[in-house]
Amino acid sequence: MIDTGSTGFMLICTMLVLLMTPGLAFFYGGLSRRKNVVNTMMMTFAALGIVGITWVVCGWSFAYGGDGSIPFFGGLDQIGCLSAVGDLLAEAEGTPTAFTVLAGQGALDVADPGLSAGYPAIVDIAFQMAFAMITSAIITGAVAGRMKFGAVCAFLALWVVVVYAPLAHMVWGGDGSLIGDMIGALDFAGGDVVHISSGLTGLILCLFLGGRKGYGLISYRPHNVPFVVLGATLLWFGWFGFNAGSEFAADGVAGLALLNTVAASAAALASWMLVERVRVGKPTLVGAATGLVAGLVVITPAAGFVEPWAALVMGLVVSPICYLAISALKRRIGYDDALDAFGCHGIGGMVGGVLTGVFCVPELSWTDFGGLIYTGDAHLLGAQVLGILVTVVFVGVLASLLALIVRALFGGSLRVSAEDEAQGLDVAAHGESAYPAYLGMD
Repeated sequence: MIDTGSTGFMLICTMLVLLMTPGLAFFYGGLSRRKNVVNTMMMTFAALGIVGITWVVCGWSFAYGGDGSIPFFGGLDQIGCLSAVGDLLAEAEGTPTAFTVLAGQGALDVADPGLSAGYPAIVDIAFQMAFAMITSAIITGAVAGRMKFGAVCAFLALWVVVVYAPLAHMVWGGDGSLIGDMIGALDFAGGDVVHISSGLTGLILCLFLGGRKGYGLISYRPHNVPFVVLGATLLWFGWFGFNAGSEFAADGVAGLALLNTVAASAAALASWMLVERVRVGKPTLVGAATGLVAGLVVITPAAGFVEPWAALVMGLVVSPICYLAISALKRRIGYDDALDAFGCHGIGGMVGGVLTGVFCVPELSWTDFGGLIYTGDAHLLGAQVLGILVTVVFVGVLASLLALIVRALFGGSLRVSAEDEAQGLDVAAHGESAYPAYLGMD
């Protein structure tokens, strides 16, 4: 029968992950310029509506639906809503019946209720929707301050169906999936699916858009540091549901994933403060918040596979790498990733994926292979690298094609006019200001 404990656990985790997207709006909003804070937060909020619709209509079916049936056309029984009632009645009569349990990121039909316990698949639709929402929202940070709002909405609507859903199936689709099964790469909660895909897509859009006006000549500073901290706090809180919930059961591995999430984020925060102290002479609150997020990113693919000491090492390692990517690599190459979606999520996700191949405990692995440090066998490490490369090629090609299509649909340009950019997109695109003036005082 349906396990009410795991069902309740997954409902709570779903709500925690749903909280992350509004949290990201505060994080990005605080990092943005004062004249663009509404637009920056609006792009993140738009992902809630766009992905919410597309995921129910077709996204979940494409990623996890098996036969491809659309949830609300396929019948409630198919997604575990009515079947749960049937299980309870059957148990009362002493008659075993088939029901659905979730294993990993896929659904299995179990004929004997005594074999296992699970939760209704309808809960998984909402849980995976929350993942798709935050992933799509991450992209918007890269294009802040210069991309047409309508183009952002059109791009996200296409991207979640054309890129995100197929990639989720490639990683978490079970038997026959390219990355998760054939290559044998591990991704506990979204290193490939969430962070590399969103960070790389943000980088591609940056290259299509070009830099913001004055980029490289003037300093862009966060306009509201408390907003940044509030957003990072909400992300940190929601991430416990993000990682622990990816075990899909209230068990010891979920507890391990939660502890590893705390350990990695704590280590990365401390590591970032240390790097700033060495590089610029003083630690900053924005830097500490960014380090916290980098630690959350790096542990995501490994959360249920590694020991807490390894999570600490991963957190300590990721901050210097992401810091250099944000402070040096971006300037050297010349791309304008406005709020460092690629530098934090793309780079951090890659680091986490590779280190999973080093630190994965063999007994916790979903495959026959453990991490290099335990086995001396580089098979899993090679699979992790190959999985990342396949993700980069898949996302890079399709995101570029979508950018070309959306650009053609919007008059040959994804970018707002020079006048609107100079005025600020809050007023130009939305007709409102985050900090309106009263009685002539601003």
